[in-house]
Amino acid sequence: MAPDKPKRGKTLSSIRTLLVEDNTLFRQTLREILSNQFPVLEIAEAGSGKEAWQKMAERQPDLVFMDIKLPDENGLLLTRKIKAQNPKAIVIILTSYDFPEYREAAFQYGTNHFIVKGSSSNREILDLVGSIIQGLRNGVQKEGKSSSETL
Repeated sequence: MAPDKPKRGKTLSSIRTLLVEDNTLFRQTLREILSNQFPVLEIAEAGSGKEAWQKMAERQPDLVFMDIKLPDENGLLLTRKIKAQNPKAIVIILTSYDFPEYREAAFQYGTNHFIVKGSSSNREILDLVGSIIQGLRNGVQKEGKSSSETL
């Protein structure tokens, strides 16, 4: 009897990623951390909702890091629009606002994960992204974290 062949998942040469964050320093720091750990990420940046929507149309990202408070649009509303256009996109809300009502709203608007800035270590964020990349490579989209879980 021949051994079972390992199942092969979807091979991705790059994972299109969009960082939507109005704080330039935070956005660039996150980009550097992610780029150093995951060269497979093809990262674009947006500092506003309008810029994010434009880059969404151009790039159709697989993974989106979304701030809730943007200068010209609410990140939750933008998440809903993104998910309506591209339901397979994985959206990670990344915010300073750790309120239960924000978490609940984030999941109602379609986010997959909710991370609180300052409460999550770089390692926790990198572990989450690594898990997402593995899921994308295996053709599996992970379900979101429960609204009570904080990274």
